[in-house]
Amino acid sequence: MHVPDGFIDAPVSIAAGVAAAGAVAVSLRGARRELEEKAAPLAGLVAAFIFAVQMLNFPVAAGTSGHLLGGALAAILVGPYTGVLCVSVVLLMQGVLFADGGLTALGVNVMNMAVVTVVVAYAVFRGLLKLLPGTRRSVTVAAFAGALLSVPGAAVMFTLLYALGGTTDVPLGKVFTAMVGVHVLIGIGEAVITAATVGAVLAVRPDLVHGARGLAAPLKLRVGGKLVDAASAAAPAAVPAAARSVKPVWITGLATALVLAGVVSFYASTSPDGLEKVAADKGIDQNVKEHASAGSPLADYSVKDVDDARLSGGLAGVIGVGATVAVGTGIFWTVRRRRAEDLTAASTSSATSAV
Repeated sequence: MHVPDGFIDAPVSIAAGVAAAGAVAVSLRGARRELEEKAAPLAGLVAAFIFAVQMLNFPVAAGTSGHLLGGALAAILVGPYTGVLCVSVVLLMQGVLFADGGLTALGVNVMNMAVVTVVVAYAVFRGLLKLLPGTRRSVTVAAFAGALLSVPGAAVMFTLLYALGGTTDVPLGKVFTAMVGVHVLIGIGEAVITAATVGAVLAVRPDLVHGARGLAAPLKLRVGGKLVDAASAAAPAAVPAAARSVKPVWITGLATALVLAGVVSFYASTSPDGLEKVAADKGIDQNVKEHASAGSPLADYSVKDVDDARLSGGLAGVIGVGATVAVGTGIFWTVRRRRAEDLTAASTSSATSAV
């Protein structure tokens, strides 16, 4: 759903940019509360994983494909504020390096794919968790539902922005019906990917899933014919979850992202995604403009002067994952450091007041 330059006029694009900048500023402040020490490197990994999976377009209808948006996944794994930042980093990397999503439309894309998806998904996720039993299965079910609804939510947001600043004269009803219809189908794929990923992390490190904190039921073991909490049956020397290293998860996740972007992406659907298909069918793309980064050596997810398509696309994917994890981790460590400084300042202030 990467909106190119020319779909939305300048005034609305600027307004969306201002709103997106405000959302990112709020998220930077909110992320200070979410980014504990072990969450900062995980957030950079989540951004890189979303970048990789977005390269894997999957077919949803005749001649149409879809791809992960990632807002739901990021919000559930690392928190809603950090989730907005994760997807925003991905969009920035895609726009600047790969000419995917217009630069003047960056604010539009951040609002559609980062802010709206996170807000809708996390609201649905939290709402369902209040109704469902406090188990890991409930977390996965709620993640599925939140992800499913987040994608048509983004389609509705695009339709609203098109109604305010569309550069072509296409009946709004047709745009709304086509966009929501195809993105409901894409939402199913989003939900499957999100639930599978959240479930996989829950299975090995539930303590790393932001949305599962305080909700997941303790693992049960059968001892002497009775079910007991795993914690009570564990050896006294067992390492608490909070003290366990995130390095194995980080290495595994990064390796998975590299394989997905560098190898599996070659087999992704080549059909236009939902927005591209609707734009072509309805004439929304009549005023599309050439991307400002069209001359990038990585434009269109290929490496310039590398003739072999498989190698070119694979290298581009690997470079993209590397750049995203580097930029994302740098941003999140900076936010984490600010959190530590805030806590130190608060502690010093409290100690001074006590004296």
